[in-house]
Formats: sequence, C-alpha cells, structure tokens
Amino acid sequence: MRITDERLTAFINSLDTGNPAYLNELEKEARETNVPIIRTETQSLLRTLIVVNRPERILEVGTAVGFSALCMSEYAPEGCQITTIEKYEKRISVALENFRRFGKNGCIQLLAEDAAVALKKLKGSYDFIFMDAAKGQYMNFLPDVLRLLRTGGLMVSDNVLQDGDILESRYAVTRRDRTIHARMREYLYELKHNPLLVTSVLPVGDGVAVSVKVSPDEVGAGKRPDQEENGK
Repeated sequence: MRITDERLTAFINSLDTGNPAYLNELEKEARETNVPIIRTETQSLLRTLIVVNRPERILEVGTAVGFSALCMSEYAPEGCQITTIEKYEKRISVALENFRRFGKNGCIQLLAEDAAVALKKLKGSYDFIFMDAAKGQYMNFLPDVLRLLRTGGLMVSDNVLQDGDILESRYAVTRRDRTIHARMREYLYELKHNPLLVTSVLPVGDGVAVSVKVSPDEVGAGKRPDQEENGK
C-alpha cells in the first residue's frame, strides 16, 4: 500500500517546477535502469530543507548513481562541499562519471567503502546529513552520524515508512522483510526519543524523518522551553 493517496500525490507533483534539465535526464536514465532514486515529492522536500539550512558541509550515506548528491549540490550555497558514501562498485563508477559529466566533481567527494567503516573515519562536523542507504543499517550508523552532525544541523532519513508496512505487525510482513521492519521501528523510536534530536516523521514519498540536533542544556535536558519557564 502507499502511505498517501495517489491522486493527491500526483496533484502535488504536478505543481512541482522540477529540477534542471540535466537532473531530469539523469532521473529518467535511473528509472529506466531500475536504480532506486528519491521520489519526486521527496526531491521537493530535500530542495526546500537545503535552501532553509544553507549548509556548508553535507554528508550523504548512500550515493547510488549520484542523483541526490547532484540535486543537493544544485540548491546548496556556493562553496558547499558534499561527501557521499557508496560501497557497490557498479554504482560507484557510474556516480563518479555522473559527477564528472555534470561538472560537479570539484564539490562532491565520493568515499568508496562501506558506510559503517567510512563514518568512523570521518572527522569534523556537518550541517546537513542525508541518510539513504541500506534501511536495516540506519540504527547502526546513527551513533557516528550523531557525532558528525553539528548542533543545530539537520538529518534527513529517507524511506522510513516502507510503503506503509511499518504500520503492520511483524507477522503481517513477509518473512524476508521482518528484520528490516523491526530495525526501522527501532530507528524511528530512537529518533523520537533521543534527547539530542527533535524529529518529525512525514508521510512524504516513502516516509521521511527530519531531525534537528539540539543540546540538552538548551531545553533543560528534555523539557520544553515553556516547561522551563513555568518551572515544570
């Protein structure tokens, strides 16, 4: 099942002005070769969040053929540097060629290794982190992602509602999907209950979680600002 009404989604997408021509071309190529890329409505949300956040450093976990990295680079401020991680060799070569082909290899760096390894090696902080890798691994990546995300920075996690299957009992999903189902539920719970994050889960595309990293001291170690003022 879809998590939103198809007619409503089609109407919203019909209002979209779209991306530059080269991104439309790349999206068409990806869909023709069955490469998973972010959905139209998710692209729109990502563009908006990039413009609001105005990041100087972006980290992407899961490159595929480079579409989302290119999309983010198009709407990020001038001088923004993007680091993206991908472990599948066939996709690495295609992504690198796409970055070169569209003149973005100067602002996008691809780390060709498993994200679990690459994340531990990274230093410094990032203003914006986009999670779009193996869904069953999000929870494993989270500690390093939180370490790398600056306070006030945004983390966007894609495909968190699994086409609505996240609502179902684990016994209602196919046996091969039960592990991912359980891990994604655990991940969403952590995003909503971690004291370092304020998170909204949106029924956009296949589900998007938008998280802001906060300092516990700013909100009284978990209290809302209004509770602080009232001494609650």
